[in-house]
Amino acid sequence: MADLINLKRFKKRSEREQSAKQADANRARFGRTKAERALDERRKDLAGNFLDQHKLDDGGAS
Repeated sequence: MADLINLKRFKKRSEREQSAKQADANRARFGRTKAERALDERRKDLAGNFLDQHKLDDGGAS
């Protein structure tokens, strides 16, 4: 005989698990200090500047 499942409890449990996964993702995405965000922004700027400095000219196109 099959086990009986309370659908309301199953639904609540799955919603809690989904909420926990979303919370983990948000912690990873937004859970950084101001110094870490500033460091990442600085690294991104330096990488962009490095690429801009090494661009090749189009050869007088204009």
